[in-house]
This record gives sequence, structure tokens and C-alpha cells, in this order.
Amino acid sequence: MKVLSVVGNRPQFIKSGPLSAALRERGIDEVVVHTGQHYDREVSQVFFEELELPSPAHQLDLQTADAERMRPAIAGTVRNERPDWVLVYGDTNSTLAGAQAAGDTPVAHVEAGLRSGDLTMPEEHNRIEVDRISALLLTPDERSKDVLEAEGVSGRIEVVGDVMADANRRFAPIARERSNVLRTLQVEPGAYAIATVHREANVRPERLARILEGLARVDGPVIFPAHPRARQTAASNRLLLGTNVALIDPLGYLDFAALASQARVILTDSGGLQKEAYWYGVPCVTLRPSTEWKDTVELGANVLVDDDPDAIAKAAAGARMPAGRPQLYGDGHAADRIAELLVSL
Repeated sequence: MKVLSVVGNRPQFIKSGPLSAALRERGIDEVVVHTGQHYDREVSQVFFEELELPSPAHQLDLQTADAERMRPAIAGTVRNERPDWVLVYGDTNSTLAGAQAAGDTPVAHVEAGLRSGDLTMPEEHNRIEVDRISALLLTPDERSKDVLEAEGVSGRIEVVGDVMADANRRFAPIARERSNVLRTLQVEPGAYAIATVHREANVRPERLARILEGLARVDGPVIFPAHPRARQTAASNRLLLGTNVALIDPLGYLDFAALASQARVILTDSGGLQKEAYWYGVPCVTLRPSTEWKDTVELGANVLVDDDPDAIAKAAAGARMPAGRPQLYGDGHAADRIAELLVSL
């Protein structure tokens, strides 16, 4: 049996780790295709090295986030490899291009059924379209299953949990043991905030300026590993950083996990990091008007602030984890369930 896995950005590299291991354990031939949506070493190759993932069989090196440009190259790879399944992750343009390029090959979508309700987000359109295409919809929770049933998708729906929980369970303890990033940055556990900004809407100059103003009002040091396009926007528009904000280069997965898991609060526009914050037990402030991970907000572990500087500062100051923290998004064994389903189907 052969599975062709399409990945293109940092979260997908991390998600693919546990599932690649589970596929190999069952004797499934996995062919990894790296679209090149993230192509800088700091947000791409370093994750394959640190997490000891199999090197991609096909490095398309497209260096684009345009799904239209990705699709022909992925389709050619599908025709040449003739897999039994095309496996896609999440909601990026690589996800959409992979699903659309599959042709007659059935698509399995990891993280199916998530909805933020915000159709101004390109990711929301990607989620809906990929779920319409997919033959196997692998959801992290019952809420996502209910969404898909209400939409009347034609594929088979299975609640398996979240493969990011698998990665978190597997790699977070290793990260804290191996990394010396806190010592390098001269910060103490629980005494700093960490911020990430990468979404297209948030790296526009006017929004990024407001977010940076909010970060400048946060008490204590804010470590800001800057995505390349956020750094470029800040530099080209001469946006000011607060004296409390330390702008640093992107981090490898292990250093970032060590830093995020010991922060006082996480401020981010990343979907994946909202979940990771919950699993780490670190309160989250989300720099977006909506989220697909609604349970974290309903429990009070995550606060939506959009780009309002006052709201950013207020939420960071008052951020707390709820006293009771129920298990969300699976038990850390989603990869095993997915591999079993692919074999059985």
C-alpha cells in the first residue's frame, strides 16, 4: 500500500512526524511531497532534521503559496507514483493544491471539519473546499464531525483526535530536556511572553503596526521569533518595536517548544499554537477576530483580541488557565487510528 503525503509548511512538518512513524510501523509505503510553500531552512528543513522525519521523496521547491502554481507539479507526482491515498493536512494552500491535484485518487484530510465561521480568511475557504473533495475526513473532535454532517459532505467521517497532540506528547519533554534556549535568551520560566505573527492579514503594515503596539504594552519581556514576511514588513515600513520586545530569528521545533511550554502567556495568530498552548498549560491570546479552535475560548484558556492594542495588553495581563483543564482534541494516539483506517479501507 502506498500513501502520498503532501506537506508545505511548519505545522504540517510537525503533524506528519507521528503519522509517518505510524504508517511505517504498519508497512505502508509513504511518499512525502514537499511543495516548498515554506522554503527557508529555518521554517522548513530544520524540522525534518530535528524531528528525524524521512526526507521528502519529492522536493518541488516551488517557493510559492499560490495553490494554482502548486497543483500541476503535485498532479504530475500523483500520476507518477500512483498512490492508493493522497494525504493532506490542515488548511493551507498546499492542502488545497494537494487535494485538487489528486484526481481519481481518494483524498484523506487530517483536521477535517474545522470552521472559524470567518469567510474573510483564505484558510476557511480551503477547509470547506478540501472537505468537499475528501473521501476520508479525519476530525479532531465531535464538534468537527457535527459540522461535516450538517454540511452534507460525501466522504466518510471518522473522529480520530489531533495528530498535533501526538507530536506534543512525543516531542515536548524532549524539547525541554535538550534545549538551552531560555538560557541563551536570558529569560526565566514563567516570566516572559512569546509572540508569533505570520498570517497574511496580520503582516499587512497597518495591522502589524497595531499588533506591535499591543506587544509593546505587555508587561515584561516578549520574545518574538519573527516569520520572514513579518520581519520584512516591519523593516520596510519602519515599524517600531517596544523596548520589551526581543525580535529574534525563527526557531527550530525543539527550541520553540521549550520556549512556548515555559512561557507565562502566548500571543499568536497561529491555529496550531493555540492548541499547543492549551496542552502546555499556558494561557493564549489570539491575534485574530475568530478561531477554528473554539473549545479553547469557551473554556477561558484562549482570548480573541484581533489587532486592538489595548485588548492585547489587557488580555496578556489577565491571562489565566482554567482551574479544570479537560482533555481536548484526543489522547495523543490519533496517528495510530489514522494508519489503521487507511489500511482497513
